[in-house]
Amino acid sequence: MEQTQHILIVDDDREIRDLLGRFLERQGFRVSLARDAREARRLWPLGHYHLIVLDLMLPGETGLDLARWLRGQSNVPIVMLTAMGEETDRIVGLELGADDYVPKPFNPRELLARIRAVLRRAGGEGGERAREPPARLIRFAGWTLEPARRRLTDPQGAEVPLTGGEYELLNVLVERPNRVLTRDMLMDLLHGRQAGPFDRAIDVAVSRLRRKLEDDGRNPSLIKTVRGGGYVLAATVERVS
Repeated sequence: MEQTQHILIVDDDREIRDLLGRFLERQGFRVSLARDAREARRLWPLGHYHLIVLDLMLPGETGLDLARWLRGQSNVPIVMLTAMGEETDRIVGLELGADDYVPKPFNPRELLARIRAVLRRAGGEGGERAREPPARLIRFAGWTLEPARRRLTDPQGAEVPLTGGEYELLNVLVERPNRVLTRDMLMDLLHGRQAGPFDRAIDVAVSRLRRKLEDDGRNPSLIKTVRGGGYVLAATVERVS
């Protein structure tokens, strides 16, 4: 029997929390609710969560603090709820490993679409490559990606932990080596939407992935920046079935 996906909603606004909880339950999810970071920490060991919906503006311990703590516990996907104008906090949240964000006020159906997209990416569902024989290993520039385990190892064979968002970005790049991908293309492939004029989500994600790949951000040799264009994985990719 397929396991019901369990979502933890962390929001101090009781009306939003309860309405969103009921809405997601009607969509077939199991939902737990927390009004602040303290309650979220208490609930964390009590359930296996597939995704966290996290409001950044929490009383006391902030959503950013909780996101940092969650990343120390697990790579569970995080969708952040941010108020309009909270660009700095949103960028920091993405740097901490959040997988997507939705600005308030939001349409519940848009949030549902984002949640489903993040869960599909985290679970490896769908996509055009699902119809092709999966690669057992993907090798590039001495690095090895093992898709079945979502596992990356460095040239010395040591495992490098990746968040869900980092894995998805790397997977998009290795599937399209030596091809310039604009920010809009990457945003669409990763999040199903176009980047806004002030949206730095892709730049932040690339910066974080470069650090994991030990690629010098000032003079990158692996994930190169194309001025006015986007990014390109400058490597030969070998797929081992």
